[in-house]
Amino acid sequence: MSPLRWKATVILVTVLVCLVGLVCFRKMPDAKTRFYLPRSLDDLRTNVSERINLGLDLRGGMHLILQVQVDEAINSETDQVVERLRTLLREQAIGFQSIRKADPTHVQVAGIPNDQLDAARRFLQESYGGSTVAPAYTIGSLAGEESGLVLEMTPTLQAQLRQEALRNAIETIRQRVDALGVSEPAIAEHGRGEWEILVQLPGVDDPARVKSILQSTALLEIKLVEDGPYGSESEALVKTGGILPPDSMLLQELPHAHEDRAAGPQWYIVSRTSIVTGRDLRSARAEANPESPGTYQVSFSLSRDGAARFGPFTERNVGRPLGVVLDNRIQSVAVIQSRIEDAGRITGTFTLQEAADLALVLRSGSLPASIRYLEERTVGPSLGADSIRAGLTASGVGLLAVSLFMLFYYRLSGVNALLALLLNLLLLLAALAYVGATLTLPGIAGVALTIGMAVDANVLVFERIREELRLGKTVVAGVETGFDRAFVTIFDTNLTTIIAAIFLFMFGTGPIKGFAVTLTFGLLANIFAAVYVSRAIFEFVLSRQARPTTLSI
Repeated sequence: MSPLRWKATVILVTVLVCLVGLVCFRKMPDAKTRFYLPRSLDDLRTNVSERINLGLDLRGGMHLILQVQVDEAINSETDQVVERLRTLLREQAIGFQSIRKADPTHVQVAGIPNDQLDAARRFLQESYGGSTVAPAYTIGSLAGEESGLVLEMTPTLQAQLRQEALRNAIETIRQRVDALGVSEPAIAEHGRGEWEILVQLPGVDDPARVKSILQSTALLEIKLVEDGPYGSESEALVKTGGILPPDSMLLQELPHAHEDRAAGPQWYIVSRTSIVTGRDLRSARAEANPESPGTYQVSFSLSRDGAARFGPFTERNVGRPLGVVLDNRIQSVAVIQSRIEDAGRITGTFTLQEAADLALVLRSGSLPASIRYLEERTVGPSLGADSIRAGLTASGVGLLAVSLFMLFYYRLSGVNALLALLLNLLLLLAALAYVGATLTLPGIAGVALTIGMAVDANVLVFERIREELRLGKTVVAGVETGFDRAFVTIFDTNLTTIIAAIFLFMFGTGPIKGFAVTLTFGLLANIFAAVYVSRAIFEFVLSRQARPTTLSI
């Protein structure tokens, strides 16, 4: 095969691959993208529109900036230390009068007998001191006359807990967004040290529901009910003499926990220690409640470790009430009828949507800390359509103006440049479709810039060919030399711009990344179209002449 035929084959295969990737795939009802050959103009439009993912500014949707309350993670860690210390010190037969959280970073163990003080210090150092390089807690003596020890959380552990809370919150929010079925969401850390998360959700049509799902902490706990119900918090405190039993807490029932309750939500005294938590869940799903027609419940199953704890516990406590607690509010209370292995249910007057949303957040896991909305913007689809129309108009006018200039100034060689430019745009759109990149409004600006740089490459080549012809070289030699000498300049200019675009993608967010992606793909396509394709077209035209003496340039 001759070199020209080989080049023609490469160009033809490239065009076919681009066309197939751009127009011959469609998203099916099962949400999977499969090969689908268009049978009409409407099919063609649908396939192309589905293959090009539109960003928030073009498609419409929600733009949120959330702040994770990371100090809550430190509070939670200290609470867990208090609970664990009670069990551990009893197991070690070390006496104490009280263990309490003095503040979010200090835990006080008071009333340790003097003869056990050194043993307690050594035990706490081994359990919570960590390594000497990065200690978790420092162990000190309790101030005053009372005998005891103080655990102080180190700044290193505090910073680690804050960072983990941010990372876990991002992952949990991403799982919830994925479960909602939002296509091409953007979820990433935002700001500098402010513990913020940027969330962009294109195509969202129910912002209130999305905000409710994202903001829900969804911390599920199953606790033993010690006493209740009470009609009010004050009634519960009066009946207990104002002092709750040790290791217990007073929680309120959610308003919709039961259907017919004119007196409103009630209060229960529950065990502070959870039998199982949301971390022990294996799955959760919404289903109809057979005991209350027209309402729904959430059924859940436990992991192996959770079931290993839940089974023996329920067997020991048959006949006692058990409470399902969600975000420190009692969701439902039921009496243990028999041993429960690895399944349970959350009942109430749920609608199907409410039950489905609760199952969704339970499956995705609880947030490590609550979040606060700092910024919220909603972009309507009509505004996105206007942006698309304006962007396409700008690109079309620019393409037309460039085409007229090239035809006027370079005559028939301008046709060569236009063919290379059209192939450049086809390569760019096909690349966006194949990699599933998102096209944003700045991305359309990147397309317009690509058009200009593509023509710039042709101008460099054509002017170089003109110089070679003025020096007296033949047409064939002038074309070859012009392309060879212009290639280095074209490659350098495109490469330096691609490097800048890579840094925009690395450090930019949202639409800026869209601009960087389209610009990078456009410049890579430009090197192929302006050098390889344009040169092949010149060689084809010259091969049709026996002894080429002129060139329309």
